[in-house]
Amino acid sequence: MAMDFPQTQRTTLKRLPKRGIYDRELVYQILDEGFICHVSFSVDGQPFVIPTGYARVGDQLYIHGSQVSRMLRTLAQGVNVCVAVTLVDGLVLARSAFHHSVNYRSVVMFGRAVVVEDQEAKLAALFAFSEHVLPGRWKDVREPTEQELRATTVLSLPLVEVSAKVRTGPPIDDDEDYTLNVWAGVLPLKLAAGEPVSDPRLREGIEPPVYTFKYTRERV
Repeated sequence: MAMDFPQTQRTTLKRLPKRGIYDRELVYQILDEGFICHVSFSVDGQPFVIPTGYARVGDQLYIHGSQVSRMLRTLAQGVNVCVAVTLVDGLVLARSAFHHSVNYRSVVMFGRAVVVEDQEAKLAALFAFSEHVLPGRWKDVREPTEQELRATTVLSLPLVEVSAKVRTGPPIDDDEDYTLNVWAGVLPLKLAAGEPVSDPRLREGIEPPVYTFKYTRERV
């Protein structure tokens, strides 16, 4: 497998092209750390952008949901789709209002999704969703029943036409503004989990599992 994704007309950045990255390993790191993707598609000329969960397995991105979902029913027809994932790493505070920015890592994917029909492959994708959100959770819970599987649609999007865009570092001010008596720099941001809150109907004596106390989206 090639180390880099090939640049295409759709993935080549037009603005700030130096921030464009096509390194496969970096793209996968961003996807594996992310939580939510935004799925863009069009129906009869009407554009839609839907946030949803996802999971990556190898060079496939999986999304899932109810069989009656308009988004999934539309994508299952093989229409063009664009999927984006964004991680916000910090607020970039400049000396001027104009040059304020955000440090981020993002991935944009183009392609056509296909329905996962095989039962074992479908179950494997659902396992991947669970492990992506909370590693270790699948082994603690009841697996989906046949009825639940039938009610669930799983789609696979091949990761072929993909690019990342990344901003890092301090603000970039106009030369004359560096003399201003204004604090400038980066305010780092990260996703942090709070303390687990038990279900009011939880049976007595069941404690939160260890993975709920050590939760992080950062991937080693």
